[in-house]
Amino acid sequence: MASIESNQLLLAAAAACEDKKAEDIRILALDPAESGLTDYFLICNGTNERQNVAITDEIEIRLKRDFGVYPNSVEGRRQAEWILMDYVDFIVHVFSAEKRAFYGLERLRKSATTISVADLDAKVSQKIAETRAKSSKMAAPAVKPTTAKKATPGRAAAKKAPAKKAPAKKSAVKKVSAAAKNAPVKKPRKTSAKKSKK
Repeated sequence: MASIESNQLLLAAAAACEDKKAEDIRILALDPAESGLTDYFLICNGTNERQNVAITDEIEIRLKRDFGVYPNSVEGRRQAEWILMDYVDFIVHVFSAEKRAFYGLERLRKSATTISVADLDAKVSQKIAETRAKSSKMAAPAVKPTTAKKATPGRAAAKKAPAKKAPAKKSAVKKVSAAAKNAPVKKPRKTSAKKSKK
């Protein structure tokens, strides 16, 4: 069974075929009992050899740019009547219309099931949603203990404790100022002023 990543690669390759106006795009899911080499065939055809080369170039560029994946091998690019691109989990076959009719890969693989691009896209989206749901369930217990420590009575009491000490300091200052008021006041001597007048 192909992984989510290989299905995403296959969808990107099919999208590249559509962008380059490939005709009759088909995805064949191969029977694992008959084919141990790959999981899918992506089959399409162009109207001429130049379009076939353009289709394969677009597939190669897109998978390299978006996923960093290169084909294991590419065959038939020079004649461009049947270009084969091996991506291990799937193989891309880009035919000319005549060669596709002549070789009839769809007829040779009778046990294979045809999958539309929309069906494969829905399947990939469902698998991604399932894996996200599993990962969020696994991550949820790790988050709960940290949120439980928001407000505890001990912390509230600790914040109020310094406020009780502050009035004690003020009362000590009041006692000192009261003692200063009751102390006798010394008057300055006027003798120096008298001497300067004479």
